[in-house]
Amino acid sequence: MLEKLSEYLQYDFVRFALVAGVLIALCSALLGVTLVLRRYSLIGDGLSHVAFGATTVAMIFSVTPLYVSLPATIAASVLLLRGGRSKLRGDSAVAVISVSALALGYLILNIFSKKTTNLSGDVCSILFGSTSILTLKKSDVVACVVLTVAVVAVFALFYNKIFAVTFDETFTSAVGTKCGVYNTVLAVTTAVVIVLAVNLVGALLISALIVFPALCSMRLFRSFRGVMLGAAVLSVICAVSGILISILYSTPVGSTIVAFELVVFIVCIIVDVLKGGTKK
Repeated sequence: MLEKLSEYLQYDFVRFALVAGVLIALCSALLGVTLVLRRYSLIGDGLSHVAFGATTVAMIFSVTPLYVSLPATIAASVLLLRGGRSKLRGDSAVAVISVSALALGYLILNIFSKKTTNLSGDVCSILFGSTSILTLKKSDVVACVVLTVAVVAVFALFYNKIFAVTFDETFTSAVGTKCGVYNTVLAVTTAVVIVLAVNLVGALLISALIVFPALCSMRLFRSFRGVMLGAAVLSVICAVSGILISILYSTPVGSTIVAFELVVFIVCIIVDVLKGGTKK
């Protein structure tokens, strides 16, 4: 198996997939802790459908998907996380945007099906990330690196503010912090991570990439910093393991990563229960 793995690692597409997978997993974990604590876990699912709809439009008009999906997802993310005075907020807003974007994206693909040679294959790749992560170009990896650096920089520079907004937005606003600004920063960061993650696990499995590492880490650590670092490490391990297993056994990349995360989550629950029993 090691010989087979070393042989595969000689190919650029495998190395590109591993690099992109590590970077996307890192960003998803950092963001996931904040979203889970703020009870916005399902926003990843809603925004992923927006990214799907935007990607289909880009495919039809032969435009680089990133140029369409990123601004569209950012706009939807700001709308969902900022809310404003709209009566349509929370779960209702996520549901409306999610279902509408998914339906419109698939409808557009079918209407303009003559412009795509493999309709079912394209849809499967976007929704489940079956092949996209293994067909990355060097330019895609470079873009992934740049966006990852931006995301990590946001969390490093605004760590204290993000911590405050995450746990008590009302008090943070009362002491003079402009929560709206940091909510917008989080919204843009969320959109960037979602667009990146579409290439790794697909539009339908993004929520798992965001939620599982955070939930696992919360079972093992108690401080905010510890949970974030733990989630980052677990997410990277799961992503690398999932990609390698997928390459070795020819399984779908996104599904394999999520299945591995599910196993790790179950293990973390068992460890947490055993730790609780030991304390008693």
